[in-house]
Amino acid sequence: MPFAIFLIIIGVALLYFGAEWLIRGATGIGRQLGMESLLIGLTIVAFGTSAPELVVSIAAALRGSGDIALGNVIGSNICNIGLILAVAALIRPVSVQRQLVKFDMPLVVVLSVILLIFMWNGVLARWQAGLFAVGLVSYILLSIRLAKKSGAAVEGELEEALANAPAKPWLAIVLVVVGIVVLVGGASLFVDGAVRLATMLNVSEAVIGLTVVAIGTSLPELATSVVAALKKESDIAVGNVVGSNIFNILCILGISGLVTPLRATDVGPSDFGVMIAFAVVFWVFSAMGFRIGRAKGGVLLAAYAGYLIWISSQAA
Repeated sequence: MPFAIFLIIIGVALLYFGAEWLIRGATGIGRQLGMESLLIGLTIVAFGTSAPELVVSIAAALRGSGDIALGNVIGSNICNIGLILAVAALIRPVSVQRQLVKFDMPLVVVLSVILLIFMWNGVLARWQAGLFAVGLVSYILLSIRLAKKSGAAVEGELEEALANAPAKPWLAIVLVVVGIVVLVGGASLFVDGAVRLATMLNVSEAVIGLTVVAIGTSLPELATSVVAALKKESDIAVGNVVGSNIFNILCILGISGLVTPLRATDVGPSDFGVMIAFAVVFWVFSAMGFRIGRAKGGVLLAAYAGYLIWISSQAA
């Protein structure tokens, strides 16, 4: 077991640094090609921050561990709301943009329900994954169109990513290549450790995917949200959580499902139900005054703790 945990820890570290280097390098290349900052943020940075979940799900799917791949997405979507957003709100209450409540949050709920329908027979076919991929492109194009109306606000969130972009083209290319290699290596170690841990604990890969893998791939976002909250910029956490949940379904399942059909045997309707419930509660809480305070954050965190206890009891 210590070796399995060691693999998971090393995998998480490699996933974090690989994603950071990939984002920096790709951002540098984007600037060299004359891309607008807004476009860089909504494509390169968005894909880069989802890279750990993406490569882990693809690696798991390719080795036949569909429960880990799917559990990673479902667990991450629950974790984003019940842990990451909750912790950010407990540190400092966050305000919610009306646009998120009117469009993005309902979209998260709709996509979650569609995923449940698609996975009812335990398989995400390539054509279904293809629909998610088409939806991803459509969402990005719509986001670019809407963001241009409030470009200044969006630009402010990208300052750090743009400031860290290398000015030299060769360095940007090296960072991209190294970032991808490190991401793939980290994903391989992480999934290997997760499978070993499931075997040693005699629990299903679904449970490991919904908990250990989901939390592990979400640690970078958790660290970012905590730092943002401490800097009195916790409002960014809401947009990041919503965007991440949409990308998890459209991008991660869309791309990994196109690589190979996802087959899950132990991820059931109850897991999808919990994901949908968290999305609905998040939406309702946000619509109540367009603000998530410490009380709401405490409720979300308590609900997440209850979910972890419940899923652990199911595995026992």
